[in-house]
Parts: sequence; C-alpha cells; structure tokens
Amino acid sequence: MARMKRLIVADSHVGQGADDADAMSSLLRVAGERGVGEIIYLGDAFQYLIGMSKFWTASVRQVLGVWRELRARGLRLIVVEGNRDFFLDEPELAGELDWSGRRYRFTAGGRVFELVHGDLVNRRDLQYRFWSTISKSAAARLWARLLPRGLATTIVCRMEAHLAKTNRRFRHFKPVADLERSAEAAWAEGVDVLLWGHFHSPWLRRSSERVALVMPAWLDTRTSVLVADDGSWSLVGERLEPLPLAIGDRASEREGSAGP
Repeated sequence: MARMKRLIVADSHVGQGADDADAMSSLLRVAGERGVGEIIYLGDAFQYLIGMSKFWTASVRQVLGVWRELRARGLRLIVVEGNRDFFLDEPELAGELDWSGRRYRFTAGGRVFELVHGDLVNRRDLQYRFWSTISKSAAARLWARLLPRGLATTIVCRMEAHLAKTNRRFRHFKPVADLERSAEAAWAEGVDVLLWGHFHSPWLRRSSERVALVMPAWLDTRTSVLVADDGSWSLVGERLEPLPLAIGDRASEREGSAGP
C-alpha cells in the first residue's frame, strides 16, 4: 500500500451530543484537506452503527455523507468493530467502507500497528462476552433484518437517548492485567504499536521501542491519533494540531470491566 498519513478516531459515539455530527464532519473534511489518506474508526463511531440503513439516524446519515465525499476523492474509510457496531458486512453499510472487521493492521515506516477496539480484552467478564456473542449472532442479524423500518428507527433513537444519560464511571476502570497480557502477546507477534479504544481514558505501556495505548475517547476530548507515513504518531486536536498525551493518575487504573 502507498505511503500515507492515517487518522485514528476512538469512541466518537456520534449521536450522543447536539453538535457532534457537525464536529465529526468538520474533522473529516480537515483530514481530507491535510492530506490524510486513511481514516480509521477504532470502534463505537456512533451511539449505534447497524449495517442495515433502516437503523441509521440523522447523525449517522450526515457523517456517512461526508464519508462518501472523501472516498470519492480517494480517501480510504476503515471501521474496527466495537461493542456498539453490528453487522458491518451488511451490503448497505459495506458499500460505504473500504474495510471493516475486528482487528486491523498496517505498516508505516517499518513499524507494525495493530488496532483492536478492546471490549473483549477482559477474559473474566463472562457476562459481557455472552451478551456480545448473542447480540451479534445470526439470530440477532435475522431479527434486525425483519424489523419494520419505523420500528427500527424508534428503537435506536430510544437506545441513544437512554445511553446518553447513563453513568459513565466505567471509563476509569481498566482490566490492567488483561491489557498487559494482550500487549505482551501482540509485541511477541511483531506488533510495534498496539492501540485500543473502549475504555475512554488513556492508559500507556512501553517496552523498549514498543507501545500499547488505550486512546482517549473523541467523545470526551475531541482528540485523535495521527500516524505519519514514517511511522511516527501523535495525539492531535480538531485541526490536526499536535497535543501532549496526558496519562491520568495510576490510581484510576483499577481492575474492573468496561460498560457497554
């Protein structure tokens, strides 16, 4: 693949705020103007993203319209599946993307980057793993296909309204032992930079030249990660200006499982 700049956005949850679809649209257009060749969503791009268009809210449709603009100019659009993403391979959504799946790898400047949402990192959270399996099963896909359009939109809108009010304390609970285990496994496979989302607040581990990072949520910080074609990377703001990566107090890195 040709050398290119990549912009990685984690946990934007577009649809939760009054102006977040406009803010995301602006970021995407800035990325296109600044020579970014690939935009990667590290899961949970929207409050819910479901592969059938009857589920798409106004926020989803607005941002997808910008995706089309950018892809028409040659920019690639990648979605790593998060816990709020369902059936991304359905034809209606697949036609809007260049790639979707659970794990995405690319090489820049000789460094191997791996991107995984992170919702399945905690192996002990059996309840969540069971819910994830059921909600993304063939039976759930069939149910989603059979729902009438009006009812489908109503269900998603109600879910968005409910989730916007939920307690978000889960962002500060990280399964540190599982994150460290996953980092070591990825590094052993030759990964140089491992990026997760899901947990919303940043967490960082280094081993020599290798890095594992939980990215801050765009929802909360309006920040993303920009990867240059030489493999260097930095946290950036809404105009792609470089920002310092502030890692919170270790006391916040307590054992626990992240919420939905």
